[in-house]
Amino acid sequence: MKSKGDASAVAVTAPTEDPDFALRSLQDKFEKQGSYKASDDELLTFYEQMLLIRRFEERAGQLYGLGLIGGFCHLYIGQEAVAVGLQSALAEGKDSVITGYRDHGHMLAYGIDPKVIMAELTGRQAGISKGKGGSMHMFSTEHAFYGGHGIVGAQVPLGAGLAFAHKYREDGGVCLAYFGDGAANQGQVYETFNMAALWQLPIVFVIENNQYAMGTSTARSSAETHFHRRGAAFRIPGMHVDGMDVLAVRGAAEVALEHVRSGGGPVLMEMNTYRYRGHSMSDPAKYRTRDEVNEMRDKHDPIEAAKAELLNRGKDEAKLKEIEKSIRAQVGEAADFAESSPEPEMSELYTDVLVETY
Repeated sequence: MKSKGDASAVAVTAPTEDPDFALRSLQDKFEKQGSYKASDDELLTFYEQMLLIRRFEERAGQLYGLGLIGGFCHLYIGQEAVAVGLQSALAEGKDSVITGYRDHGHMLAYGIDPKVIMAELTGRQAGISKGKGGSMHMFSTEHAFYGGHGIVGAQVPLGAGLAFAHKYREDGGVCLAYFGDGAANQGQVYETFNMAALWQLPIVFVIENNQYAMGTSTARSSAETHFHRRGAAFRIPGMHVDGMDVLAVRGAAEVALEHVRSGGGPVLMEMNTYRYRGHSMSDPAKYRTRDEVNEMRDKHDPIEAAKAELLNRGKDEAKLKEIEKSIRAQVGEAADFAESSPEPEMSELYTDVLVETY
């Protein structure tokens, strides 16, 4: 074994000093390749998934207003193209996902049953975390979905741990770790970048830049507002993507995942998106104008853009209305299921406190 003073020992673990390395290499490849060329059926599936997230979140907002959802509740309305575009490119049963507290949309994009998600929101035994996690702390090892984390930025180093596990097991998996523009200023994020780059971990860091973090614009809170550049000091290539365009997101995901799966190490993706609601249900969002929100809804909505493309391809508008009707019914069933499900027994207070077996 080489000593710590041996310079050659450092070169074994540090990223290769490649004079041709370019932080824009993946961005250039993405721009040359362009958006994902989805078939009609694929685009229809993306449309359905985004619409399910939108209608589910709208219903969750209603239930929160009725007092059926307690605690905090962070809706994903407006950001649907990010989760759907990225997670549609993952390998089921191989890759893992971890995110923050705005997590309902990611779970739905992963194909998890809306009933168990809504039951969790309402604190019912039938919920995916037995009603103990609520809105911010959902979890499913079955789907390799590891939360759902209430502490800002805490999921980023945990995501590196998931990526390390993929590499250690040599299972070919990649971890997709989401965080927001607010969390991007956390110190633990950069410690994680450094470690992930040193160990060339199979991870895609995804910054969902919805422009306002908890309520302060990026221009006021961040010295560097081009978040895809944040990995430059660690030689992590960055990509910036229109997060309101599901096909652009999917196209960028293909480029990023190819790089990571080939052993190229981590990638940092900035998804420029927008949330129509406040940071949480308790946020009146007075830090922006109604005109600004309406401008985004009218001209950049990801669902309406997908619908317009489907109609342009000759899809029957009546069929799209039937899909809308079916999804509303599905969300209604999820809400009814949640409301009619029992709350956890008092004895559940003493279970799942510690991991009993590994």
